[in-house]
Amino acid sequence: MLLLFFLWNSLTKKAEDKVQNDYYIITNQIRKLNKLVVLEQDFSSMQKTKITSQMLGSSLLPSSEKQIITFTKTNAQVTFDLSKMKIKVDSINKKLIITELPNAEIRIIPSVEIQSLDDAFFNRFTSKDFQKITKSAKDNAYKTVNQNRLRDEGKKQLLKDLDQIFVLAKALNYKIEDQTGQIDLSKL
Repeated sequence: MLLLFFLWNSLTKKAEDKVQNDYYIITNQIRKLNKLVVLEQDFSSMQKTKITSQMLGSSLLPSSEKQIITFTKTNAQVTFDLSKMKIKVDSINKKLIITELPNAEIRIIPSVEIQSLDDAFFNRFTSKDFQKITKSAKDNAYKTVNQNRLRDEGKKQLLKDLDQIFVLAKALNYKIEDQTGQIDLSKL
């Protein structure tokens, strides 16, 4: 009797229930990744700034010099917001179709520290001087980061990280189809 029950249960089981679960598992994995920091790099630089001023605006009088050394630490991150990734799940043909990959978002975070400060009694640094020097150091940090290289490396790392989703899809016997033309499916 028990054998008949299991046989009847296996013959009348709907395939749709399993397909819905597969879809949930795949999309749930993607949602858990949401925003993915793919690559992070740190840079540092030192900058020496000298400001020479003429005493009382006359070139006949001796000049006064002040200098400052700043140390700039820069953190650059490439992130991809996977909530912007567009996928379709074809449950009937068991396909995971990627229609759109998110664009890279580059975030550059410089922080400037004063390492050395040498100013004269009559020629002190002003808050305006500090603002200009700090802005110059930050501008230099932004220029130092090779954003194209960072974006390319980030894209490579994103594709490696997406492999986790592809492994799950393949374990559920789904085929992966890339409509973006950005993923090399031959390596999977």
